[in-house]
Amino acid sequence: MHTPIHIASRFPTMGTTIFTVMSRLAAECGAVNLSQGFPDFQADRSLFDAMHKYMLAGRNQYPPMAGVPELRQAIVDKVAALYGTRFDVESEVTVTAGATQAIFTAIAAFVRPGDEVIVFEPVYDSYVPAIETVGGTAVPAQLHFPDYAPDWDQVKSMITEKTRMIIVNSPHNPTGSLLTAADLARLAELVRGTDIVILSDEVYEHILFDGEQHASLAGHAELAPRSIVVSSFGKTYHITGWKIAYVVGPAALMAEFRKVHQFNVFTVHAPSQLAIAEYMQDASRHLGLAAFYQEKRDFFRRLMADTPFELLPCRGTYFQLARYGHFSAKPDREFAEWLTREVGVAVIPVSVFYADGRDDRVVRFCFAKQEATLRAGVERLQRGLRL
Repeated sequence: MHTPIHIASRFPTMGTTIFTVMSRLAAECGAVNLSQGFPDFQADRSLFDAMHKYMLAGRNQYPPMAGVPELRQAIVDKVAALYGTRFDVESEVTVTAGATQAIFTAIAAFVRPGDEVIVFEPVYDSYVPAIETVGGTAVPAQLHFPDYAPDWDQVKSMITEKTRMIIVNSPHNPTGSLLTAADLARLAELVRGTDIVILSDEVYEHILFDGEQHASLAGHAELAPRSIVVSSFGKTYHITGWKIAYVVGPAALMAEFRKVHQFNVFTVHAPSQLAIAEYMQDASRHLGLAAFYQEKRDFFRRLMADTPFELLPCRGTYFQLARYGHFSAKPDREFAEWLTREVGVAVIPVSVFYADGRDDRVVRFCFAKQEATLRAGVERLQRGLRL
């Protein structure tokens, strides 16, 4: 037998994403999986019928690198209707293989070795590995517990000549908090006169509650010219496994983005793009998403009132944070594993979203589930957490 080669890992401390870990554990234990953020219900049948139609019509070869014209036009029209900014269909919108690819590609396009990128903790777990992969350094600002609002004075103190990018995420995963128009005004003030690029992760843009309006960077006159804005069809149309998203941004930034995109994935599944373009013609399908998920949020919160968890505010996304420190002293990762194994409900520990493992004894539930799934999960919590 040959001696195996020695690999000096470029990322010796990088583990497997918590979403994979908890979903695998949920499957092993037969737990109700309220951890990973995906629906357990089907999308609209007409979307599948449309994709089948385009497949049978022979639209199965490479589409244009930036996306099929029909979908790019539908995206431009949607963004203009929602935020008042009309991007150029040829040079300012690109269809991507999911939002994670979009985020990685944007970071790779603009962040050079030695550059700094300001992120907000708790931070979605793909940002920092992407920054480090291209030789950048993530600089964490803190969202204030328990309302998870940004401290713009802290951000101001972190900006240096090395700051190349700031990543914002609203509605925010994992906390469900939102950036407001006032937040965007402060951000614009801080980057004025600099060459800092903003990467805005807005994949939950249509899932806001209680009448809240989404403050998109695409609609901000001063920030839009320096921003790459990411949105997700997977989150909007309940098709996370299709892995299709898009970015919009000014032509100069998009040209740099596409330089990486063309060699990163080149292009995205053609029949899916055409089906989504057709499906988007009915705007009620994205405009009705907030009411659809607010009903699920309110249903879940009513059920959870009969558990010992303390629910934090949820202003957007399909995630609900809950505190448990008043009834268990376990660290949150240990608590999440115990809850999965012993109670039969899988959740995500929020400490994994902090570089230093900060632990506020908070876990994240996903309520993008059928009512029967949510009821089954909460019944297990009620039985298993009788205090």
